[in-house]
Amino acid sequence: MENKRIADILAEIGDLLEIEGANAFRVRAYQAAARSVRDMSQRLADLVDAGEDLSELPAIGESTAEKIVEIVETETCERLEELRRRLPRALPEVVHVEGIGPKKAARLHEELGIDSVDDLAAAAEAGEVRELEGFGRRSEAKILEGIETLRRSTGRMLRNEADEHVESLRRHLESCRSVHRWEVAGSYRRGKETVGDLDVLVHAEDRERASEEILAADVIDDVASRGDERITVHLASGVQVDVRFFEPEAFGAALLYFTGSKDHNIALRRMAQERDWKLNEYGLFEADRRLAGADEEAIYRKLDLPWIAPELREDRGEIEAARRDELPSLLSLDDIRGDLHAHTDATDGLQSIDEMAAAARDRGWEYLAITDHSQRVRVAGGLDDEACLAHAARIREVDAAHPDIWVLAGIEVDILEHGDLDLAAETLAELDWVVASIHYHRELGEQAMTDRIVRAVESGLVHALGHPLGRMLGAREPLRFDTERVFAACAASGVCVEIDAQPERLDLPDTHCRQARQAGATFVIGTDAHRADNLDFMAYGVQVARRGWLGKDDVVNTGSAAALRRRLGRG
Repeated sequence: MENKRIADILAEIGDLLEIEGANAFRVRAYQAAARSVRDMSQRLADLVDAGEDLSELPAIGESTAEKIVEIVETETCERLEELRRRLPRALPEVVHVEGIGPKKAARLHEELGIDSVDDLAAAAEAGEVRELEGFGRRSEAKILEGIETLRRSTGRMLRNEADEHVESLRRHLESCRSVHRWEVAGSYRRGKETVGDLDVLVHAEDRERASEEILAADVIDDVASRGDERITVHLASGVQVDVRFFEPEAFGAALLYFTGSKDHNIALRRMAQERDWKLNEYGLFEADRRLAGADEEAIYRKLDLPWIAPELREDRGEIEAARRDELPSLLSLDDIRGDLHAHTDATDGLQSIDEMAAAARDRGWEYLAITDHSQRVRVAGGLDDEACLAHAARIREVDAAHPDIWVLAGIEVDILEHGDLDLAAETLAELDWVVASIHYHRELGEQAMTDRIVRAVESGLVHALGHPLGRMLGAREPLRFDTERVFAACAASGVCVEIDAQPERLDLPDTHCRQARQAGATFVIGTDAHRADNLDFMAYGVQVARRGWLGKDDVVNTGSAAALRRRLGRG
């Protein structure tokens, strides 16, 4: 039982309660608990096995803690089953469509008999949704767009979800005495923002015994196929895992082949064919003689190429760059010196300024910017001018108490509909770090949205453009604007383009990173942390940066605290 499954159950309880019109406090408690569990780095099942008091965790009360124990022990809970008996099983899926919250899902169910996403799609395509009060043609069109977005993401996992499954596999595979080596390949190894199936390569001298040990994993729900070369299983979550066996002399070739991408592999095979060689998952061959195969580096070297990092293997110019010896020196997690986007319990975070600062210091970072929401984000309890300045004063008190880390007084200020900022210029000028983001009025046309962002960027009050595309993977499409013009404005104004490392966002995407870099922009990676554990999301932001060909010099928060002070004139 992984954290994602526990979080999904808690979220479903919250959605079903809200659909039924239950007490708002109870609904919010389940929603907050689900978010907390989903973002937690500790494995809750392990804490339950150890007898830990779960109610001490952020956003987990005694009642919720009891339900989590029940979920871990039974894979469900009576509260959920009770709600499911009263409402259609597929109705919570409707809530996941952009623009459809639990209250709208309840209305659609009551007035149109909609019990599933398929029902919703049929009703919208028939023009029935627009007839309901409060919907209309535009809402109906957005619903259809949201359904398409949701369906495109079906069968794919976010990075943190994939990490949970890989961690479960790691614990088991490392306990298998017959398994001498194993690696995860595929889109997971390339650092892609979402992951489908998991490809696991294994070396074992006794494959029969290794197969028996692997299939004993309690995370495996069913075995789809089993052979001498390959085992295909499904985890309890439904995720497919393909386990393939290879000998040491072919392991590097297999890792190269199954890491992909398909286009990168085709380009390498063409290079081999030009020399009358053959490249496949077993090695690089001249006739029947294996030229290389034990490791990837040797295969690249035989093709007169340096080793190419997995994140670059998308056939987007990496082979040409390798030939010219112009591959970038990619950013690494060790290069990061601090985080410049984090929230606290002053708005919608779950922990205090002091707790967040201590967590950043424990990670060896030199600075952390506290950037709670401004007043426009009412749902998060956003801060007005007076509250913002009072909050800044509290941040500076914490900073003074922690001489070994610089705690910056900042804000995530909303960019309003016409490009104004949500707080007064005088307020923003008092802060150390200002992230400007869009959360509302997403429906503007491309020209209006571009003008809006550029005006904010050119205000002279902003240090970073937060989660620029405003997307949510599998749930919300990106904003439409002229990226070339916006990135050029950021470069000219000295405003960093943020890579928001939240797994649901990973925004700016990798392809846009390359475009922004070509425009001369600099970057900042922010975790957008809402609790201390979220600071670990930095690794996902670094993966995006690597896929976007970014190096240490491209990212502002690879610099020291002293360098950041100089940049901000806070020396």
